[in-house]
Amino acid sequence: MIRVAVSGAAGRMGQAVCEAVEAAGDTELSGRADPALGTGLADVLGGADVVVDFTTPDTALDNAEACLAAGVHVVVGTTGFDLERLEAAAEASQANCFVAPNFAIGAVLLMRFAQEAARYFPSVEVVELHHPHKVDAPSGTAVRTARLIAAARRAAGLPSVPDATTDALPGARGADVEGISVHAVRLTGLVAHQEVLMGAAGETLTLRHDSYDRTSFMPGVLLAVREIAGHPGLTVGIESFLGL
Repeated sequence: MIRVAVSGAAGRMGQAVCEAVEAAGDTELSGRADPALGTGLADVLGGADVVVDFTTPDTALDNAEACLAAGVHVVVGTTGFDLERLEAAAEASQANCFVAPNFAIGAVLLMRFAQEAARYFPSVEVVELHHPHKVDAPSGTAVRTARLIAAARRAAGLPSVPDATTDALPGARGADVEGISVHAVRLTGLVAHQEVLMGAAGETLTLRHDSYDRTSFMPGVLLAVREIAGHPGLTVGIESFLGL
């Protein structure tokens, strides 16, 4: 049995992770850390093989470093912090660290498909849509998607995405991630959604993934919990765990 503690256990994602860990046959929930529960991360480290962190960008990096310093593997589902600093902490630790911009299998496949298709289309933009409680924009998934697309375009020798805009309100063309426009929508009723729009002469290709419930992320979280012990240092994304 893999003993799993959850940091951010009182949050929506944290609660879903706790339920998934308790339901799985090879994991057991060893602790719940959350200020709302009156329990700190230090209180649960001693009984854990792996900590799963779904907190905020302001605290996730410190939490991950604390886990690594204690020799406990850590799976991080929070984005928006310095990966270089985390990589250094993982290299100095006997424990391993895993970070995923998105744990949904479909979202990972969308990123892979977008990367494959990017070299065939001169135009591409990314639109991510989330619930209004999300604190970072654009999402970590959208940023990673844009970077993968940009890398594929560079490898294919494609020029910059065509755009003749010279007059625009600030933000109208979205955020620029390595030359790819990324747009963020925050709307009540949504959970987590992403579109990649590609265009060429006379045709378009749209790739879309929708997570309607947080249970969609749990297979990926459990996969990371099971695999992390065999992947030294820092690993980003579950692609390698899926054989991609």
